[in-house]
Amino acid sequence: MSEQLSATLPTTTTTTPDFLPLNGTDYVEFYVSNAKQTAYYYQAAFGFEIVAYAGLETGLRDRASYVLQQDKIRFVITSPLTPDSPIADHVRLHGDGVKVLALWVDDVEKAFEATVSRGAKVAQAPTTLTDEYGEVKVASIHTYGETIHTFVERKNYHGAFMPGFVARQSMFPVQSVGLKYIDHCVGNVNLGEMNRWVEFYEKVMGFQLLITFDDKDISTEYTALMSKVVSNGNGYVKFPINEPAQGRKKSQIEEYLDFYRDSGVQHIAVATSNIVHTVTELRRRGVDFLYVPDNYYDDLFERVGVIDEDIEVLKKLNILVDRDEEGYLLQLFTKPVQDRPTVFFEIIERHGARSFGKGNFKALFESIEREQALRGTL
Repeated sequence: MSEQLSATLPTTTTTTPDFLPLNGTDYVEFYVSNAKQTAYYYQAAFGFEIVAYAGLETGLRDRASYVLQQDKIRFVITSPLTPDSPIADHVRLHGDGVKVLALWVDDVEKAFEATVSRGAKVAQAPTTLTDEYGEVKVASIHTYGETIHTFVERKNYHGAFMPGFVARQSMFPVQSVGLKYIDHCVGNVNLGEMNRWVEFYEKVMGFQLLITFDDKDISTEYTALMSKVVSNGNGYVKFPINEPAQGRKKSQIEEYLDFYRDSGVQHIAVATSNIVHTVTELRRRGVDFLYVPDNYYDDLFERVGVIDEDIEVLKKLNILVDRDEEGYLLQLFTKPVQDRPTVFFEIIERHGARSFGKGNFKALFESIEREQALRGTL
């Protein structure tokens, strides 16, 4: 299983020893109100297959969890079984959202000691879980809001997911939409907290500042935000951190914070090698995307140069294009995947580009503002 989750992004060079080597994202865990129905949505709409389950039938009394996988991407969907559990408290406050960004490591004790010694707040001390398939070691630290990072060591495990879970398959034929791996995960934090959390990733986790966007880069007539992107040493794990900036109206970050009621994960970017196929299939299955006006494509070649894709197909699917000095990328953003305007997904295909679509920020934010206006939150 572990070999399947090896990241495939290009690496970056570092001049300092990497005291927290990461192999990639192990899983993302969502706390939701109804895990069974949410798991069905990700199977039917996004093409994830159920691979493991834990709940009443496995001895749990407080929660049910479904493990979903598509290529190297693994989601854990968890809901409470009792009204007095911390999971229920999380869902009551935040709605459906991301609780855990789990990171795959070779040595949990070393990862835990390295981060805690540098100031990380302990969420769970190193713990060894065992069953007939071997052992998995886990440990967790806190990050922004109520989000935690769980370090996972699974080199001595050969089961479906980890001890406490049983293997399970989807109950209907599931067709992949071509998603490959997690490209990056974006966090929204309160005004004035961005630099604090960038410093946390630099000092506590050994990440490097990759790029900075200020309110001149990310703004429209009405709203603005600031963002900094941090990356681990090998480039497998990237976390942009956003905070609001002063604007004439309420920004998407402020809207998120109002409804999520705290800092948290705003969106997960998932990579594909054929975005035309992926988006076509997602749209066919009812996934709702942001709208991009046709005039975005009028001068596309002047802005990004020659690309392999047919511009008319991109226009029909509302796929955005941007270029940096190393290549180009294609991207598109879903609308929020729950009723609260909080968590959404980015679909991305990279052709050499390492950037995050700076040239698309204005078009993207204007699309989000149109949605905010419909919701009465702009």
